[in-house]
Amino acid sequence: MRKAKWYKIAAIIILFLIFISCAIGAGSGLSRAIFSATGQPSMLVDLLVSGLISVILMATVILLVFFLYRQIDGGKHSDSSRSKMFENIIDAMSRIAQGDFNVLLSVDNDYGPFTELVTSVNKMATELDSMEKLRQDFISNVSHEFQSPLTSISGYASLLKREQLSQEQITHYATIIEAESKRLSKLSENLLRLSALEADCAPLEYRPVRLDKQLESILLMLEPQWAEKNIMPDVSLPIIRLTGNEDLLNQVWINLIYNAIKFTPENGLIRVMLTSNKDSVVCTIADNGIGISTEDQLHIFERFYKVDKSRDRSLGGNGLGLSLVKKIVEMHGGSITVRSEIGKGAEFIVTLPNHASGKNNS
Repeated sequence: MRKAKWYKIAAIIILFLIFISCAIGAGSGLSRAIFSATGQPSMLVDLLVSGLISVILMATVILLVFFLYRQIDGGKHSDSSRSKMFENIIDAMSRIAQGDFNVLLSVDNDYGPFTELVTSVNKMATELDSMEKLRQDFISNVSHEFQSPLTSISGYASLLKREQLSQEQITHYATIIEAESKRLSKLSENLLRLSALEADCAPLEYRPVRLDKQLESILLMLEPQWAEKNIMPDVSLPIIRLTGNEDLLNQVWINLIYNAIKFTPENGLIRVMLTSNKDSVVCTIADNGIGISTEDQLHIFERFYKVDKSRDRSLGGNGLGLSLVKKIVEMHGGSITVRSEIGKGAEFIVTLPNHASGKNNS
């Protein structure tokens, strides 16, 4: 009889593990399918799917543990005591399922073998609460970033309807509308690119890349920007090869060099330097511009974070560039750091693993 009982327990555990595998697989497939079909940021889809899976799995865990407890307990706890335990846990799960993540079950109560389960419920509620706050912040930031240029476009389009405008006024208003439209386009492009990278929908192609040639090309491409401000680039680019995704690395260097130009005053200096050793390649991009405070350096790679919101907006920023840079660098197994002081410029250091053979060879 006792042997038959344990066979039943083993069968239930196996079915539970199969259910977990199916739930995780279905959630992952749904997330990727929705992203592929809609192009929407994967973060929102993944939060919804993962939250739903967590609730389903935890509810299943409760039922499983309840069954096992009844099999193993052997009457040590009364039905009323057992019922009270499950009332508390089920009430917490019900609140979580309804979107109330401010749930905290007291671990001081005598839950017996359910103590670990109660701890898991508390942990899940805390994590879901954090994800919900991230989701709300994400939606708020996206809405704000889109609303600002749309307001400008709408306002200046209304001004263009006025009669007796001079050609100079028409050109000025049209230029602002064009600039704000480009900012909207860039924001959408960065959001979709960042979402695609996070979704990891397709494997990246890694090929040998000549970093020195790549950086030279970008400096030439941005020459109108640095020449207009009479900035003199200080360049040190020995021949260096590594294996990476050329298009994504382009985004890294364009963003960092463009930022260096953007925040450097006229007659300033920017420095682009490559070095390498046996294990890694280091690219340093520095300027003698306005600099970044110590506090801002802690958050500068966060999505939508802006060092100076009014200044950054006037220069066309949307707070996504550096988070995109960090994501690409990390996908290559590298890291990015910043060193800066207010009024003394900023220095961004990108370190990438040197997996390519034959580096420093022509």
